[in-house]
Amino acid sequence: MPIRLVLADDHPIVLDGLAQLFVHEPDCEVVARAMDGERALQAVREHRPDILVLDMRMPIKSGLTVLRELMREPLPTRVVVLTAADSVDLQEAIRLGVGGVVLKDMATGLLLRAVREVHAGRKWLERGSATHAVDTMRHRMTALQQFSEILTLREIEIARMVASGLRNSAVATKLRITEGTVKVHLHNVYEKLGIDGRMALAEYLRSKEIE
Repeated sequence: MPIRLVLADDHPIVLDGLAQLFVHEPDCEVVARAMDGERALQAVREHRPDILVLDMRMPIKSGLTVLRELMREPLPTRVVVLTAADSVDLQEAIRLGVGGVVLKDMATGLLLRAVREVHAGRKWLERGSATHAVDTMRHRMTALQQFSEILTLREIEIARMVASGLRNSAVATKLRITEGTVKVHLHNVYEKLGIDGRMALAEYLRSKEIE
């Protein structure tokens, strides 16, 4: 059985090029193409392909939105992401469980290899920006875990909001608590982290990459 693919990219020339790449591979079959995220979702739901090759920068629904919606559905499709090395998007895509990441400036042969590896149940992460994204994500997850061992969930929530620039009154309104309660939580945060004031808190979160 050939590997059944849906291809999704918003540039017609790129989409045609992807189709031509796979049409000459005897173990691959392109069952649908899509030029926006909504059509990509529809194609996956209709055809239930083995692999979705997905550009992260899609109109109507972004690649990340497509990934989030696919996660909520019992579909057999694995995803190989095409990206122009946007590390923020990559971190989120990897967290959402994509099977492979291929940078757009890499040779087309690597995309073929990535599709075959992911279809076989293995992961494919291109070196360079993708690897950096994984390392960054792991660092943030480790830092957040350490952070959560020090502070309560409410204290973390308030610390992030204050570090983002919100005043105590705004934090209280958002969380539907009193301003006095916010001040108590902040005092506890400062004590536990050994810091003094809002600027030090913001710098602490930035240094841990968990703001």
